[in-house]
Amino acid sequence: MSERKQEGAYYLAGYAVECALKACIAKRTRRYQFPPEKVYVDKVYSHRLSELVKLAGLDSDLDKEASKNTPFATNWNTVKDWTEQSRYKTSGLNGKDMYDAVAGKDGVLQWIRMRW
Repeated sequence: MSERKQEGAYYLAGYAVECALKACIAKRTRRYQFPPEKVYVDKVYSHRLSELVKLAGLDSDLDKEASKNTPFATNWNTVKDWTEQSRYKTSGLNGKDMYDAVAGKDGVLQWIRMRW
């Protein structure tokens, strides 16, 4: 896989996780519910996956899963440091590893999908 494709795969796989976590947050939001405070809204609009896990109410579930499922824990460790700024990086991003961590066996996206 060419380096540009690696970068693109890394970036888009991370965005898939972000969108899945935001779907979980949306599920917790009631119709016509106004966000409680601006700080909360700013957090929801962030791209920090670890913060989004907390806002989705999945942090304790994630900790439990990671403690009993080593492959999942490894996958989360690959995914958790993703940032939207990765689209500007020109090298060093391993798209295949990121894709496998997101969509492969014991993948992060599969785990999130069971919760949205």
